[in-house]
Amino acid sequence: MSDGTAFDGHAISPETRAFLDKHGKLLIGGQWVDGSGVMESRDPATGLVLAEFETGGAAEVDQAVAAARSAFDGPWRRLSASERMNLMTRLARIMEQNARLLTELDILDNGMPGFIAGLTTTNCVEMIDYYAGAIMRIEGSTMVPPRHITAETEALTYSLKEPVGVVGQIVPWNVPLSTAILKLAPALAAGCTVVMKPSEETPLSALALGQMILDAGFPEGVVNIVNGLGGEAGAALAAHDDVDKISFTGSTRTGRAIIQSAIGNLKKVSLELGGKSPVIVMPDADLDLAVPGVAMATFFLQGQNCMAGTRIFAHADIHDALLDGLAAFADGMVLGHGLDPATQQGPMVSAVHADKVFGFIERAKDAGATLVAGGDRLDRPGNFIRPTIFTGCTRDMEIMREEIFGPVMAVQKFDTLDIDAIAQLANDTPYGLSGSVWTQDISTAHRVVSRVRAGHVSINCHGAVGTNIPFGGYGQSGWGREFGEAGLQAYLETKAVTARL
Repeated sequence: MSDGTAFDGHAISPETRAFLDKHGKLLIGGQWVDGSGVMESRDPATGLVLAEFETGGAAEVDQAVAAARSAFDGPWRRLSASERMNLMTRLARIMEQNARLLTELDILDNGMPGFIAGLTTTNCVEMIDYYAGAIMRIEGSTMVPPRHITAETEALTYSLKEPVGVVGQIVPWNVPLSTAILKLAPALAAGCTVVMKPSEETPLSALALGQMILDAGFPEGVVNIVNGLGGEAGAALAAHDDVDKISFTGSTRTGRAIIQSAIGNLKKVSLELGGKSPVIVMPDADLDLAVPGVAMATFFLQGQNCMAGTRIFAHADIHDALLDGLAAFADGMVLGHGLDPATQQGPMVSAVHADKVFGFIERAKDAGATLVAGGDRLDRPGNFIRPTIFTGCTRDMEIMREEIFGPVMAVQKFDTLDIDAIAQLANDTPYGLSGSVWTQDISTAHRVVSRVRAGHVSINCHGAVGTNIPFGGYGQSGWGREFGEAGLQAYLETKAVTARL
């Protein structure tokens, strides 16, 4: 690994340097243990090796699940609600104290710009606090008892909310810390125990989080972390008969495989999958607002996010002006290392992924789409692709239909004001995760929103996610919701009780 204290000329903290110099292990039953393999993590902006870490497969997943089951049946279940809340609050304070470490690890491991990494770290602390407070709001209800019981005597019927049990959580590489926390926090609040598999591309912030969980004083086995490949550790976790629920964020293709694996014991499944989100720009849109907003709908996090707005439907009246503004914005974006405060867009997470994204760009050119910005790589170390915009796109083109997961925008012109026809354009996809509409007419905005088949739609902004706002998709974008009260309920079972008095 690199033995310097800077990457691309930008310094990292002593704490981050010390963490990178450690050999990452697996967290099982409250102990850091060796795995059965070793992998390395690289900085996608420089290609430098960051750290080495142990990996596991089916055997290590078995050990982690057993530890989680023992904790669930034992010390974790015996803790009071206030004790669980206090542990989570303590974890939030430890994360606050180590915010720079967590932020720098996601920058180095994933390549994201610093402003995004810093924001997500802050949001993660907020999410831990939010779900810690939610523990005291887990409630059942009373209801009218069954008629055949009350015909003879009095009775009391009520419902209880109980934890699902042992949960397997498979975390993606695109926002590593954030997606780990949005799964972990509600599971802990509900009273579940967890086996987490970070992405093999970006395991570092999850490993740092594991040590903070130990430092906070969580009982052994409540949270277990098994690094490893998706086809090995991830597949073993999804198929494990002693796992009661699996939560996965990633591609729709892998989501289908997880569903098949879960059939064995019919475990509960939550899936947050792919997207091809529509962005509808009406003729009366405020272009001063829409140009940067639409641009970042696509290019935020290098386009490596599931809710990226990559299908742009621009009304003919403003198409050319919008396109000129988008092209100028894209050409002016600062690409570089995430440690540089000026960076607006970082690299693709890996060379393999960069090649995949660039293949979409080349095929779009061959298909007849008109390139108006970007379309090439930076001539420097790292996996950099310039923010890319195509116009003249049609519904049958690959870039209008497939999730690219990169900084590639496809613009299609439309000339109707018929709301149903516009919605038909937006809904011409098997996905339904996010979307946005840009207009100064509030009635038009809400009429369009009511017709767009997606789980999260914004007006004059895009991707307005928040700790308290449910997020998830229609169609092939997944099952269930994360964030907010819905995210907590996903880890709870409902038990009905009737007592004859």
